[in-house]
Amino acid sequence: MSPARITTRLHQSLSAISAADWDACACPETADTGFPFDPFTTHRFLLALEESGSVGEGTGWQPYYLSAYAGRELIAVAPLFAKSHSQGEYVFDMSWADAYERAGGHYYPKLQIAVPFTPVPGRRLLTRPGFEVSGRAALIESAIDLAAENSLSSLHITFCTDDEAATGEKLGLMRRIGQQYHWQNQGYADFDGFLADLSARKRKNIRRERSIAQGFGGEIINLSGDEIETEHMQAFWHFYQDTGARKWGSPYLTRAFFDLAQERLRKDMALVLARRDGHWIAGALSFVGRDALFGRYWGASEHHSCLHFELCFYQAIDLAISQGLERIEAGAQGEHKIARGYRPVQTNSLHWIAEPGFRDAVSEFLRAEAPAVGEDIEILTAMGPFRSTE
Repeated sequence: MSPARITTRLHQSLSAISAADWDACACPETADTGFPFDPFTTHRFLLALEESGSVGEGTGWQPYYLSAYAGRELIAVAPLFAKSHSQGEYVFDMSWADAYERAGGHYYPKLQIAVPFTPVPGRRLLTRPGFEVSGRAALIESAIDLAAENSLSSLHITFCTDDEAATGEKLGLMRRIGQQYHWQNQGYADFDGFLADLSARKRKNIRRERSIAQGFGGEIINLSGDEIETEHMQAFWHFYQDTGARKWGSPYLTRAFFDLAQERLRKDMALVLARRDGHWIAGALSFVGRDALFGRYWGASEHHSCLHFELCFYQAIDLAISQGLERIEAGAQGEHKIARGYRPVQTNSLHWIAEPGFRDAVSEFLRAEAPAVGEDIEILTAMGPFRSTE
C-alpha cells in the first residue's frame, strides 16, 4: 500500500483542533500523564494566549495554526502567525526590516512559527512520533508556499531545535545562531552543593546577596499548582504590568491571560512571591517542564536590594535541585546571569527570504555573525563563576 498523501490546512483558531489531537503532536511524552518537556506549545497554553486576546486582532500576532494530515490522520502541527512587527520574538531582525523597507520593499507582514513572547528553545515543528521527517518537511514547505503565494517577504522559525534547524537548512532555509543563559544541575544535593562548584569569591558574593535579599523585612513564599490562587495572580499581574510598561512600552500579555493561567495552567507554574507588612511586593513566575524550569516573568512594587536575584535565580535553583530538574532556562539576554551560575548556550532560528538579492545579503550577514556568536559564548563561559578544573 502506498503511503497516504500529506495535505496541509490553516486554522484561524486553535479551537478548530482538539486538545488531544494537538497535544499528540506537541507533547506525546505526556501519554504517561507526566509533565511535557515544556508547556509552551501545548494546546492549553496557546489557546490561553488566543482567548485572552494576547494574540489576535490588534496585537501584531495573527494566528494561522498550520496542520498536516496523512490521509485523515493529523501528523504534524505548528503555531504559525502573521506578524506586522518584530516585537516579542527575541530573535532580532529589525535591522533586516529597516534595510528591506529602505530598498523599497514591504517587510511586514511576515510569517513566524514561534511561541509568542517566549524565548524558550524547543520543538516548533510538532509531529506525532514516527512522522518527524515527513511532518517537518510538510510544515516547512507549506509555510514557504503560503508566504510566496501571498507575496510576503519572509518566513521565520524561532528557537527551534538542532534537528529542526538541520531539516530547515536541507530545505533551503538559513540558520541563525543565537545565545542565552541556562543553569545546569550537576546532581547537586542542595544549594551549598552548587556553591561548592564556584570560586570562593563568587560563593561569598552569592551568600551576601542572599543574606541581603532575605533581610528585606518580610517573607518569601513558594507556590505551585493548586496553591496558586486568584489573589496571587492578581498581585503578580500588577508586577508584570509595571515591568512590561518599563521594558516594552506596554505589556505583551493581557490581564485575561493571567486569569486563564490561574484557571488552566497553574499545574504548569511555580510562583515565588515576597510579602511585607501583609502586602505582596514582588514576584517571579516560572513554568515547569519534565526536566527543566523556565523562568519567565518578574516584577515588584517596592525596590529591595538583591531581591530580584533571590526570587528569579536563587529560589529557582533551590526549586530545581529539590525537584531533580536538569536545568533552568532563564530566557534571553542578561549577562548578569553568568555571575549567578548560569552558562551561555547556543540557540537556533531558521529564516526564508523571498527576494533573492536580499536573501543573499542576509546569508552573508549570518555567515559573519555565527563565528562572532560562538566566540562570545566561549568568552562568556570563561568569565563564569565556576572553579577551574585545571
